Amino acid sequence: MSAPRRLLLVNGPNLNLLGTREPGIYGSATLADVERLSAEAAAAVGFDLRALQSNHEGVLIDAIHAAREDCAGIVINPGGLTHTSVSLRDALTGVGLPFAEVHISDVYAREEFRHHSYLDDVAAVRVVGRGVDGYADAVRELAALIP
Repeated sequence: MSAPRRLLLVNGPNLNLLGTREPGIYGSATLADVERLSAEAAAAVGFDLRALQSNHEGVLIDAIHAAREDCAGIVINPGGLTHTSVSLRDALTGVGLPFAEVHISDVYAREEFRHHSYLDDVAAVRVVGRGVDGYADAVRELAALIP
């Protein structure tokens, strides 16, 4: 049986506010725009895409666990959980799926606390500071790693 040709797109806390939240940092694209862009990029490389956004860490972890059943990889923008959540890291490493970490802004050009990621050393792909286009880049880069 071949591996599933589906990716899970996970967006963490506050990303539902895209388009209105600090447009000088995050731009004017909405979460719906991000999901559409990501789905189009996935389709172009032979994958379908399931998208989830939640402001609740446990919901994100449950979705990551469920991805083991029907996904070949995960694209995640963990939002502020990037800098705080060992549990999210443990979920991502525990399911054994390759994943891409995405950040819309250049976290290294922002506040010092944003420079640390609990995911950066275990992510298969990392895309930082490319705006919402970084999601499509992450999808393509991750898909290239999946046989």
